[in-house]
Amino acid sequence: MDPEPFEVGHVVREAINILSSSRNGVQISEALGTIKCYLGGTENQAPLKEREEFTRVHFSAFLRGLVSNLSPDWIELLTSDQQKELWDSFFLEGPADQVFLVLLDSIISMGPSFCLMKVISILEQFLQTGGMSALMWEVCHQQAQAGLPTFQETLLNKVVCLPDHLCNKLQGNNLPIFFPQNYFPLLATEIIQVLQRISDSLRDGLDCSISFVSQVLGKVCMHGRREEILKVLVPRLMDLTKVDCIWQRICWRLVECVPDRWIEAVVCGFVQKAPGADVLSRLLGNLVVKNKKAQFVVTQKLLLQQYSYATAVLQNLLGYLALDSLRRYLLIKVLKELLETWGSSSAVKHSPVEQQLYVSKAILICLSHLKEPEIESNGQELLTSMMGGMKCHLDSNLPRVRRLGMIVAESISSRITTDGPCLKFQVRLHGNPHPAAPAHEGGEGDMVKSTWTNSCLRFFHSDDDLIPYDMSEDKELKKMKVPVYIRDCIEVLTGSEDMDKWEATMKVLESLIRRNSATTREVSMELAKVLLHLEEKTYIEGFVELRKRALVAVTITDAVPVVQYLTSQFYSLNYSLCQRMDILDVLALAAQELSQPQASGKNKPRSTQSPCIQTVPGSDSSQNWRRIVDERIKSKTRRLAKVRLGLEPACGPNKFINIPCGSVCEKLPIHCVPFNRVLQAAAAMGKSLLEFVWALRFHTDSYVRQGLLSAVSSILLSVPSERLLEDMTDEFLETQSWLADVAEKDPDGDCRRLAWQNLLLMENLLKKLRSVPS
Repeated sequence: MDPEPFEVGHVVREAINILSSSRNGVQISEALGTIKCYLGGTENQAPLKEREEFTRVHFSAFLRGLVSNLSPDWIELLTSDQQKELWDSFFLEGPADQVFLVLLDSIISMGPSFCLMKVISILEQFLQTGGMSALMWEVCHQQAQAGLPTFQETLLNKVVCLPDHLCNKLQGNNLPIFFPQNYFPLLATEIIQVLQRISDSLRDGLDCSISFVSQVLGKVCMHGRREEILKVLVPRLMDLTKVDCIWQRICWRLVECVPDRWIEAVVCGFVQKAPGADVLSRLLGNLVVKNKKAQFVVTQKLLLQQYSYATAVLQNLLGYLALDSLRRYLLIKVLKELLETWGSSSAVKHSPVEQQLYVSKAILICLSHLKEPEIESNGQELLTSMMGGMKCHLDSNLPRVRRLGMIVAESISSRITTDGPCLKFQVRLHGNPHPAAPAHEGGEGDMVKSTWTNSCLRFFHSDDDLIPYDMSEDKELKKMKVPVYIRDCIEVLTGSEDMDKWEATMKVLESLIRRNSATTREVSMELAKVLLHLEEKTYIEGFVELRKRALVAVTITDAVPVVQYLTSQFYSLNYSLCQRMDILDVLALAAQELSQPQASGKNKPRSTQSPCIQTVPGSDSSQNWRRIVDERIKSKTRRLAKVRLGLEPACGPNKFINIPCGSVCEKLPIHCVPFNRVLQAAAAMGKSLLEFVWALRFHTDSYVRQGLLSAVSSILLSVPSERLLEDMTDEFLETQSWLADVAEKDPDGDCRRLAWQNLLLMENLLKKLRSVPS
């Protein structure tokens, strides 16, 4: 029947009352049919004014009444065709924005029931039949006509968070279409449909807003789902913008209208997904010129505040800046800021090597995009930056950092030097970060000269061009008589000008010391002083190692006085850093050797001979009676199994126990006897070492911090856990807090790794203590 005019609200209330009370199928179908007239699209549709009133004022309330009164009793009174025409159609043909909100709110508020499953089924159909594109298109029209911002904000949150709501509600019974990996690609396809309708409107001369679509895109990317949505969206936009200028304008507006709070996530996603700089230029246009937040993201965040992106992303990003004349000033600005960071002594000292490599790659790519006029106008400034940065890198104690400095410096020099020689380091470089030729499909990027980019590979030198020396007339050196006494060695090392004899002495000194212990003890102090201050008079292969091994041999032979001498000299004046490091190395190596249990000879087969019986050497009779007794025992013994007699492990007293040592040797007395005395010493040494670590824990040199963390590992492995917690409770807790801070914030990767290892050791120690019954 046709509804009476201007009584839309009354008709809607009557229909809802029928649905809630009637069990007459004919009456229910007539009530739904009456309301269907207000949707339009039927032969007896209501007048336009009433239809507009219904959709604007009464539609959401009717849908909520329809859902709340839904029951299997009256829905089964309708045939399947009637259900589709008179029930499903209200959700699939009505205003999509209102339908979506009613469906989602109903699902969230319902408990497990028939009604819940019916509403979920309708929502699934809504998504499959293009409901999301209809929703976004309606909101775009509302925005063009100044729609309600609160309603649109609510709708935006529901659209983006739909998978979360459904997952929380349905949990294990969730449908595949609501999974994030399926929903967001579907949403990307719906966005393309909306953009297509916007394109058609623009061609027809009609105005249309794109802001809501941009907000959806931005919020999805910000919620961590940019991979799912952009893997569908970017390839489609690449194809649509190739030859169509209207589509290019639409794409530019799409990213320009993303709110500033979400622009970073969108820009980062486009930069990663675009296969080349020219594609990125088509997709973003001059966004970095128009939007200050986007400019900050591109020129600062992606280049200077992180270092996780691949080289291809850097090529896309910097190539994008270089492809348009309006953006090239940003390329120069970025290069100067990169060089400023590269040349900062603080950044070189405190930044991870991986970040410095990232910045170096960006600098080389920027250089490849520079044109000759730009080089001429900025050459002096680039040269100044290069000189300062090169010094900072060459001062670093990390070989990899020094190599990066040399590579970048040579690259800058070769790029900006038009006449005269370029900077060239006479060293062999490995693992340099050379940029590949920037990926462009065409356009202005073709002007980048690949010859210079390829020249960055010149750091891989070859030995093929080295001319061998003519050794045809070389004569064999005559054999030198080497010293056989320790005192002779001292005289040669201190006064001889015969370099051949001096070299021969260095090569035999260690073995002489170990063979002549008694003589060495008589001159141990003098020999230790000579070796500690000994300098290389002529080139000897492995001189440092030979001197160190000789010092270790002296220390082992006469440990107490030599150790006391070395430890006292460590803090004395007029010693170089290398000499102090040698002292530490010698103490550590000597302690390690002394701490190993050693037998008087090599491993011997087990013997049944009693240690109390002594036989006269060379007596055949003693050997005969032993053999006879062994044979008699063997013949009288019943053996259930044969056991192969093996070798006794080397054993012997630990020589380290009586030696006064510094904390560098803290973990080495582990084999000492009596062990209680060692535990007390280990605890005291560990506490002293922790105090030393605590004083230097904020040292700027990563090598020092790595050494401190290794020292903490030694303490945890050597000092018994109960003593750690009883004698060093405060130190233990403070160290644990410091390690957690290092593991999270230290710029050096090795320091972070060592800190995590120490934290795991601490956790294992605590678990071990908890498992011991009190």
